[in-house]
Amino acid sequence: MAVPRILIVGGGYVGMYTALRLQRRLRQGEARVTVADLDSYMTYQPFLPEAAAGSIEPRHVVVPLRRVLPSCRILSGRITSVRLADRTAEFSPHEGPDLTLDYDYVVIAPGSISRLLPIPGLARHGIGFKTVEEAIHLRNHVLGRMDIAASTPDEEIRRRALTFVFVGGGYAGVEALAELEDMASDACRYFEGLRRGDMRWILVEATDRILPEVGPDMGRWTVDQLRRRGVDIRTRTLLKSAEDGHIVLDDGDEFDADTLVWTAGVKPNPLIGAGDLPVDERGRVRADEFLRVRGTAFAFAAGDSAAVPDLTRPGQMCPPNAQHAVRQARRLADNIVATLRGGRCRPYVHKDAGSVASLGLYQGVAQIYGHEIRGYPAWFMHRTYHLSRMPTINKRTRILMDWTLGLFFPREIISLGAIQHPREEFTLAART
Repeated sequence: MAVPRILIVGGGYVGMYTALRLQRRLRQGEARVTVADLDSYMTYQPFLPEAAAGSIEPRHVVVPLRRVLPSCRILSGRITSVRLADRTAEFSPHEGPDLTLDYDYVVIAPGSISRLLPIPGLARHGIGFKTVEEAIHLRNHVLGRMDIAASTPDEEIRRRALTFVFVGGGYAGVEALAELEDMASDACRYFEGLRRGDMRWILVEATDRILPEVGPDMGRWTVDQLRRRGVDIRTRTLLKSAEDGHIVLDDGDEFDADTLVWTAGVKPNPLIGAGDLPVDERGRVRADEFLRVRGTAFAFAAGDSAAVPDLTRPGQMCPPNAQHAVRQARRLADNIVATLRGGRCRPYVHKDAGSVASLGLYQGVAQIYGHEIRGYPAWFMHRTYHLSRMPTINKRTRILMDWTLGLFFPREIISLGAIQHPREEFTLAART
């Protein structure tokens, strides 16, 4: 009898944790697991703001799939479509011809992408905050702008270089802004002629509050804390244009900025619509309470791109966060094993425990089981919780060492801007 083939589309939270669980639970030779993703590593996104601020080495927030999944086949490239009718998926590797992958069971977990709006100049001048590459770039970029401002007497150039705009008041936008502002303010003492007040940090949010995940009271407290640090928070405000770095807001304000970070929401990966997967009105693949794609017994889905019923809140879907993704992955893997062995699947049930957010060193907000926590205790809880959820002892130990060293030594303020153009010096030398 042929060995069943399990294809996992995506190597993020759901994909990696599902593969880990299957690797532990499947008997030798019981099934063959293949994980296909554009990257050969999983990024632990809650630590991206700290990586951007230099509190954590960026390499320590990513987990290499080939190391943690030695029993699985890892394919680096892009799944371009998944077909349920003939149980095949089209795979495009980074180089070489496209492949058709056959499967007996499939896990749809490609995650989400940034939801961009048709705003003039946004695609050209903006950057997201979902990947470790974006976090590294933003750190180098912010420090590079400070280098420029400290090296020129031109006030217009200085003002533009030191204006940092973040659009989106959810977790990603608030944490990224808070951590980078904290880092830049600390670094000012090393830049002659630069003061904290010279920098302009602006948070633009379309709704009437920020951090809705932690409740209105914690959201207002966060606004107060950030404004005390000089952050300009604009609620009920939209970005109208960003052409040539000229920012135009719908409240009538206009100014130039070299930095535009877009964190205003996400949408399901386009892969979901490329094939015959059943999708809902928001473009997510429809799943049932057993994490099976509706109408099938061999296809499963979870994570940001899946509409999974929340059994603790009848009529609603599970929110797209890491807390649900990790737990869905475990239940999904167990249900695949049960299906393989002719057993019964169990429904996914999990009540949201709450949320935590970091606002820079020693500041944070949290709402845990209805209890609101702020300041240092929330910051400590944020670090402790996410450290415990970081995959592998290796990565947890390295992150803990980064934090320990940070107690005794200042953060690095080196801008490796040239990393974006590594051949520039070589090309220049070739011309002389």
